[in-house]
Amino acid sequence: MSQHAEGQVPFELVAQGKVREVYAVDADRLLLVASDRISAYDVVLPTPIPDKGRVLTALSVWWFEQLAPVLAEHGAGHHLLAAGAALVDEGVPAELAGRSMLVRRLEMLPVECVARGYLSGSGTDQYQRTGAIVDVPLPAGLVEGSRLPEPVFTPSTKAGVGEHDEAIPFAGVVDAVGAEQAEALRALTLALYRRGHEIAQEAGIVLADSKFEFGTLPRPAGPGARLVLGDEVLTPDSSRFWPATTWSPGAAQPSFDKQFVRDWLTTSGWDRVSAPPELPEDVVAATRDRYVRAYEQLTGTSFD
Repeated sequence: MSQHAEGQVPFELVAQGKVREVYAVDADRLLLVASDRISAYDVVLPTPIPDKGRVLTALSVWWFEQLAPVLAEHGAGHHLLAAGAALVDEGVPAELAGRSMLVRRLEMLPVECVARGYLSGSGTDQYQRTGAIVDVPLPAGLVEGSRLPEPVFTPSTKAGVGEHDEAIPFAGVVDAVGAEQAEALRALTLALYRRGHEIAQEAGIVLADSKFEFGTLPRPAGPGARLVLGDEVLTPDSSRFWPATTWSPGAAQPSFDKQFVRDWLTTSGWDRVSAPPELPEDVVAATRDRYVRAYEQLTGTSFD
């Protein structure tokens, strides 16, 4: 299948991100189609990863089910309505059904809700400079891969294609959505992360961090509007997954996510300004294997 679903879906294309296309099914429902595209350093790479869209979709569907009790405890919900073979009855071509989700149309909130339970990536960079991640102070002596005393909420802006998410203080979330909604977002994000971490840990995986996106049902939002978890959830594209057996603070961790591709790009000589290079076949195969193994280890079921 091509990297793009446009032309194969009998609905209006309303948005296209780095990885997904979004189609309007009707006034209340959208179809999210996950491609095999992969992005790194805010750029979509020219080489797709086979089956990546199917893995992202299947894993999100599984996680929405696992996290439903946590959402309910917080008076929240998720946007998933249907997936898989059931979508064929909605007019979705059978070859796309495995990479598509029928979801509620939401008014998305303009914040990326990031939860971190371990120090890694940009969080390490900020910590080494300031001893904190934006406005969240952390104890001294942490290193790359360290587990934090408690998970922390480190939100960011929601950037467009080709732009970079920027970390913001909690006050920035208050400015964007109001104090009550900001507190609810922080509490729910951390609750979802904690539950996700528990489930992953039972499967031998460390969930180092993840980002979540929320919206509200289209109506006058106002204070206390019901939060709805949207987009994808706890996938190798939105999270850092590390094998628990190899976790060892002090260095970059082996991972089930696209860090493998970032690492190859870093050593490839690419300057991050010119067009990105094609990925070699062995990098493509190894990346697909990491995505599939993450799915199989978390869910306990065979992907194929």
